[in-house]
Amino acid sequence: MSKKSSIEWTESTWNPITGCSKISPGCKNCYAKRMAKRLKAMGQTNYRNGFKITTHPLTTELPLKWKKPQTIFVNSMSDIFHELVQQAFILKLWLNRNWCDA
Repeated sequence: MSKKSSIEWTESTWNPITGCSKISPGCKNCYAKRMAKRLKAMGQTNYRNGFKITTHPLTTELPLKWKKPQTIFVNSMSDIFHELVQQAFILKLWLNRNWCDA
């Protein structure tokens, strides 16, 4: 999750939530859904539910362990504000993010 990203404008990705719901025609070619299918087939545990909304509580404090500041793409594989994500979980992510801001 904190691996070097091949996305040119970021250094790492952090996905404490995975999955989403199709809500518009623009979702037809969603890269994240295709990637989740591939990662599930590869046995990645965070994608055991495919593209269903899944929170990953063990990853919420990951940014606190990073030693150097870096540009992070948060939730490249989901919607942090999806209706199925509990507000308490979102708050925990936000609070941890604030601790990293020092």
